[in-house]
Order: sequence, then structure tokens, then C-alpha cells
Amino acid sequence: MKRLCAVLTLCLLCAAPVTAQTGAPTLEDFWEGRAEWVLESADVGLPVGESDTLYMDDGVYWSYLHASDRSAAVVDQCGEPVAFPGCLTRWESGDGGQTFTLPAAVCAMPCAACPCDDTRDHITAQQYPRVARAADGTFYMAYEWHAQVILRTSPDGLNWSDWSYLRTPGGTWPSSFEPCSAVERIGPHPHIRGEVFDCLVGGPPGIFVEGDTLYVFVAAGSAPGHMRCYRGDRRGGALQVCAHDPLFGGAREYGPLDISSGAAINPYFDFRYVSSADVLRVGERYYMSYEGIRGPDMLERGMDTQYGLGFARSVGSEIDGVWEKYPGNPLLMDVGFNFGIGHADLLVVDGVTYMYTQTGPDQRGRYRLRWSGQ
Repeated sequence: MKRLCAVLTLCLLCAAPVTAQTGAPTLEDFWEGRAEWVLESADVGLPVGESDTLYMDDGVYWSYLHASDRSAAVVDQCGEPVAFPGCLTRWESGDGGQTFTLPAAVCAMPCAACPCDDTRDHITAQQYPRVARAADGTFYMAYEWHAQVILRTSPDGLNWSDWSYLRTPGGTWPSSFEPCSAVERIGPHPHIRGEVFDCLVGGPPGIFVEGDTLYVFVAAGSAPGHMRCYRGDRRGGALQVCAHDPLFGGAREYGPLDISSGAAINPYFDFRYVSSADVLRVGERYYMSYEGIRGPDMLERGMDTQYGLGFARSVGSEIDGVWEKYPGNPLLMDVGFNFGIGHADLLVVDGVTYMYTQTGPDQRGRYRLRWSGQ
């Protein structure tokens, strides 16, 4: 009798439905610990910078990023080599986003006249472009020009309008010129002295379109840094600061002075700057990747040396509201001289979530979100 019961129990267990993870995981699954990033390709052909990749159907991807004579032998439309950091270029992939090439090593946007002029044409600093496409097919772009955020539109992603400032003053400026709020204030950094300006609104931007509303994300203030958003009618008119300002902030302090890389300083990775937002809607929430910069690792270094990739999400169902940062920040690797790691590029194709970002000193690769433990 006992043997019969055991056999029956085993049969019932074998016949019971198996609960398995089906479909592809989402950013919500990642946040809740059910999914992880796996490196698919360490080099997809994109130079280090900040790409923004759009899926154009039929396995074709477009990727916008700034490039120069130094990074990709790029010339302007007057035929002159483009100085670093460079102008807007559009890269293409016909193999499902696995490899990209530059169809023509020429700046994507023409200059008003030859020779090109940086003040008029932004030819040497159309940096960190972000591109979003509305439901009607209109393209919207934001990029950084010497810390200021510039906006353009396009009917096809190829031919772009003249530029406009997100706001003025923008970038960095002295409070003696125009006062700035506490969110916009540049505070003291232990390894920086002699700051000329004490206000900041700009840096590498982010952009997102939902219905008729256009959102632009910028760095506001420094040491500590903040993530700010602007919103407004995408069809025209000035964008206004989001009601919830800032969306979130970086670390409140620099942390230990004698450590410049590794897990011990991960909690401080976004002290100096919070910027480079890329936003996706998943379910009822919005998820954002962003760049956190701790700043230089010693006095008079003259450059930032401590970078990390951060994630955040809306607490509720609106962009303009409270956000929370991912408790496991920074992602992929500990704080270090990982230039470009924070300039992540997220997209979902056929339900699969991909991320392009820096994978080496001179290259960008592609990660895919998969179920944990697979």
C-alpha cells in the first residue's frame, strides 16, 4: 500500500504543470532580480561616445552618435576634417543590430556656409545625441554643444531643422549673470578648485516622446548633481521644468578621498554629475539608464576619472513625479576610469531588451537582458 501511494504521488508530481519563465524578461524583471545583462558582442563597430539606436524594421537599425576625424575619419560637408569630439553621424546595421558601419564618413547635418563655423553650425561639438521618434514618424533630437542642450526635429531622421536652445542661459554660467537655484548650483568638489562658473543646466541630454508631450532630461547642478526634466508640447512652444524637480539626485558627498576605483566607492559614483538619460516605458513605470560621474581622483587632474552606469525608475506611472535609484548601482562594473560606460543606449525589439554601451577603451558592444541563471 505504501509503495502504491508513493507511485501515485510520483505520477501526480510528473503530471503537475511546470511553472517556467516564458517570453523575454523586461527591465522590471531586471529590477526585481529575475533577469541579468549578458554581453552578446564586445564590439559592434561603433566608436566610444554616446550612441542612440532606433529600430527601423526589417532588421535595420540606425545609430546616431558624434564622431570626428580622430575617431572615424569624418569630414564636414565642406570637406574639412572634423575636430574631436565631432559632429552628428548616422550609422547603419542590416544584421539585426549586431554590427554597424558608417555609410559615409561625413557629418549628417550641413553647415550654413563654407567653411563650417562651430558657433553657427556646432560642427565640432554635436555631442551625445539622443533621438526619439513620435507615433507620426517625426524625429526629435537633443545633443550637447559645449554643455548647452540643443534641440532639432526631422521628418525622416535624415534632414534636420535649424537648432534651438533648450533654455538660456544654459550649460554653465556665473550666478552674477543670472542667479540659479539650489538644484542648479555647482558645489565644492575636493579635487577641483578655481571653478569659473557656479551654475549648471545642460550636459549630455536625454529625450523621450509620449503622445504630444516631449520630455528632455538634463544635468542640473554639480557636486551634488541632479537629474532634471523639461516637458511641453512637441509641436511647438518652450519646454518648462517638470513639476517634480529634480527627478532624483546623485550621491550627497564625494566619499573617501584615498580610493579612486572599486566597489568601496560605488555609493558615491554619481556625486559630481548625473546625466545622459535614456528612458523606456515598461508596464506602468518608466526606466532610465544614466551616467554617474564622481569626478577627478586628485587635485589638478584636469579631467574626470571615475565613471559608472546607473539605473532609476519612476515610483508611479508618470515621468513627472518621484523616481528611485536602483539599489545595485552602478551596473556592469565598479566605479573606475570607464569612460563611456554611463552612455547606455536602451531599446526593445520584438520583446527583447538590448543595451549598447562602452565595452573597452575604443569600442561599444551590445548586452541582452536574459533570465537570471540561464
